[in-house]
Amino acid sequence: MSTIKEAAAEFLAHERVAVTGVSRHPRDHGSNVVYKRLRERGYEVFAVNPNADEVEGDVCYHDLKSIPGGVDAVVIATRPETAEATMRECAELGIGHVWMHRAFGAGSVSEAATGHGRQHGITVIDGGCPLMFAPTSDAGHRVMRVVCTLAGKVPRRV
Repeated sequence: MSTIKEAAAEFLAHERVAVTGVSRHPRDHGSNVVYKRLRERGYEVFAVNPNADEVEGDVCYHDLKSIPGGVDAVVIATRPETAEATMRECAELGIGHVWMHRAFGAGSVSEAATGHGRQHGITVIDGGCPLMFAPTSDAGHRVMRVVCTLAGKVPRRV
């Protein structure tokens, strides 16, 4: 097992990242915030939403397998009940790093998805947010990391 900081650094070292659950109607939707920040920080980021062809002015893919050239890592930012299907798709595609977004509440974390991913050799971060860690963090997200870690929403080890 790795510390959360080690796992986050490894995840964020990948340049091609998909973000699932990016909304057509953002209004500070968590997945859209993650998507835009990764894009701003120079990542080659891909929006995934089965019901959208465009989000945030970019092409949106209906599933992970539709992304040309694939991705190295995936942020799951959907309801927990859809996380397992996404994790299964990650396993089928050989994607080795998945982050299930969670700050407050249930977020996207699913025990079934976590278990499936780990059984298939995927490094799964089951909680927190990529924006809580450098090089994508900001002061507000770093404070949220402390609060959410104390609340048990960010794992200490992965």
